[in-house]
Order: sequence, then C-alpha cells, then structure tokens
Amino acid sequence: MPSSTDRIEKKVLLRAPRERVWNAIADSAKFGSWFGVRFDRPFVAGTTMIGRIVPTTVDAEVAASQAPYEGKTFQFQIERIEPMSLFSFRWQPYAVDPAIDYSKESPTLVVFELGEVASGTMLTVTESGFDQIPIERRAKAFASNGQGWSAQMKLIEKYLALHPEA
Repeated sequence: MPSSTDRIEKKVLLRAPRERVWNAIADSAKFGSWFGVRFDRPFVAGTTMIGRIVPTTVDAEVAASQAPYEGKTFQFQIERIEPMSLFSFRWQPYAVDPAIDYSKESPTLVVFELGEVASGTMLTVTESGFDQIPIERRAKAFASNGQGWSAQMKLIEKYLALHPEA
C-alpha cells in the first residue's frame, strides 16, 4: 500500500451529468480553460503533449496566482483515456525552477475517475508517486500539489457552473 506521503486524493461532488464532467476533463481545450493551461493538441492516449501555463478563465483570484508562471511549458504524458470513466497522465510535479532539469526525475501519475451518483457526478483525482521524487524537493512538491488539487476541484466546479452548455 502506498505511504501517506506518496499519494494525494481529492474528491468533489459535481452537480452535473457525467457526460459534461467527462467533456470538461477529456477535451484538452476545456480542461485547459479551467485548469489554467493551453495544450498544443487534443488528448490522445500514449502521447506526450506540451502544456503552456495560462491563467484560468473561471476564477480571477486563482488566475492572478497563476500569472507569475504564465508561459512556462511542461510535458503531459497521456496514459489512459477510458471514455466517461477514467483519464490519466504523468507529469513532473512542482517543476517550477527553470534552473532544474526535471526530466531525469520519475513523474507522478494523475488519475481522474468519474462515478455517477444520484445528485450528479463524483470526481476523484489521485496523484501518486511522490516517494520517487528527490528527497530535497519531495515535501514541497507534495504540499504544493495537495493545495493545487484542492483549488482545481473548485475550478472545475466553477467551470461547469459557468458553462452549462459544456
């Protein structure tokens, strides 16, 4: 079983049908809109994509906190896409120092899982693999991403509320 320092798990009940939540996660443009990133193409399992940080379109306060990182690029390796159920990717967590080559580190795995519940869709996001990050930056990456996923759960909720057609 993974240690409590290896894995972050966040859940949010979204008052939206599963199909709308899926589209907000699996469509790279929609995902980028609430997450705060612009991708170079659609999500396809087995591909590596480049993301460029841009402020989220759904929350001005979060957008302001993302602004210092605007334009920074990073890689997403798309692992799995199981329509209406699961989307996963690998990335380098908290890779914000331009002087560090993060490509030599093991990436973490981020998994979005959707479950249908009576009042909407339960979204569970899990990021695992922090125990493989170099010890000198592991705690900071874990804490930062823990806060980040809490914020992202609020952003997807806002995105769905602001875009009922999405």
